[in-house]
Amino acid sequence: MIVALVVACEAGFWVLLAAGLAVRYLLRMRRTGAALLLGVPLLEVVLFVATAVDLRNGAEPGWEHGLAALYLGFTVAYGSYTLRWLDGHAAHRLGGGPPPPKPPRHGMARAGHEAKLWLRTVAGAAVALLLLQLAVRYVGDSGDTGSLRAFQGLALRCAGLHGVIASTYVLWPKKAPAPARALAPAADEAAHRDVREAAHGEHGRPGTDR
Repeated sequence: MIVALVVACEAGFWVLLAAGLAVRYLLRMRRTGAALLLGVPLLEVVLFVATAVDLRNGAEPGWEHGLAALYLGFTVAYGSYTLRWLDGHAAHRLGGGPPPPKPPRHGMARAGHEAKLWLRTVAGAAVALLLLQLAVRYVGDSGDTGSLRAFQGLALRCAGLHGVIASTYVLWPKKAPAPARALAPAADEAAHRDVREAAHGEHGRPGTDR
């Protein structure tokens, strides 16, 4: 049941998101669109309550409960970020607004952007760890909590792996390509040299008698 609910919440997330943006920008019904978008966080509450009730009714803790905790954690961390990103693009594509700002691509600005994303992953992992620990304490010594502990380790590994990837942007920052203006003088000099050589060849060529 929990797995089906996780899938339903994920599908509902995208359905409510698409419906809210379409109503907001295509139909110009901003209040109705906002109401639909406010329904997105309610899906997380439904999943949390259903998982707690399932454990309370005596369900054996399993991987599905760990999956639900991970889903809740990373939805809390990335849900609002995803919503703002999609809202900016929908406002531009559907509402005629300005294009949303793009994330930096080079240098330490890109490293800072990646670090902020990593902090979101850390926050999501922390929420998942907290929910899993609450489930472990709720089950107590009477049940097998091995699967819940395993998902705690998975949450830590996800945060650690993302941290390693984000650190590469600090250690080896991506350099911006050389601007075209910096290459222009060299190209102009080469063109002038070719012209001078061609002119010199024309003047130095012996004439022909007719």
